[in-house]
Amino acid sequence: ETEVEDRIYQFWLDGGYFHTKADPDKKPYTIVMPPPNVTGQLHMGHAVDNTMQDILIRTKRMQGYAALWVPGTDHAGIATQIKVEEELRTKEGLTRYDLGREKFLERVWKWKEEYGNRIVQQQKKMGVSCDWSRARFTMDEGCSKAVRETFCELYDKGLIYKGSRIINWCPHCLTSISDAEVEYEDQAGHFWHIKYPILNEDGTQSGEYLTFATTRPETMLGDTAVAIHPDDERYTHLKGRKVLLPIMNREIPIVEDTYVDLSLIHI
Repeated sequence: ETEVEDRIYQFWLDGGYFHTKADPDKKPYTIVMPPPNVTGQLHMGHAVDNTMQDILIRTKRMQGYAALWVPGTDHAGIATQIKVEEELRTKEGLTRYDLGREKFLERVWKWKEEYGNRIVQQQKKMGVSCDWSRARFTMDEGCSKAVRETFCELYDKGLIYKGSRIINWCPHCLTSISDAEVEYEDQAGHFWHIKYPILNEDGTQSGEYLTFATTRPETMLGDTAVAIHPDDERYTHLKGRKVLLPIMNREIPIVEDTYVDLSLIHI
């Protein structure tokens, strides 16, 4: 393996056989590699994905296209931070707060330079035919500037905005983390059915109820309205009426909204 594969791959690299430049006489064909995490190691998903891309790019190259496969790696910010913090804690008994922001950033970049090319070396071991001269890291200055410019442009157009969202918060790192970094745990729950009394126009109870099923009854306390679909014939007679919010004994309106999914309603 080391005598044959590594030697042949180095021969390809030395010959520049994966390098491509714009050629007006050739039809372009480009693949941009979905960048793997710089902190990661090659897994089956990467192996399959890279193999498929390699097959495509080699085929197009042999068919005479100006075939370019652009490689890169992703910063994996939180994962890298956790790795560096763990190294600090176990080897030096320090936290990122002991170092301060600038010093900690220096350590992160140092870690990236030392360990960040592991997955790239594994890709090369697979024989992928990327144009490595064009390899980029998402925290490279050019990439970072492009992200900032695009973000600002989208923000100015109103396409990016700040809103309230539920996030995953790590009490140890004291930062938000992605869904991919959360360890999920199944817990036994309960399905609650709550009756909302329907009111007459004079505010008295009509004797009818709207029943809601939920696993989160505590959110009921903040209800401000009940939505029905305007085309739902079961509730036509309730348009413009009100219900009494249980426990709170507060009147809230019944509103019409097409956001209600009729396909989920079982009559």
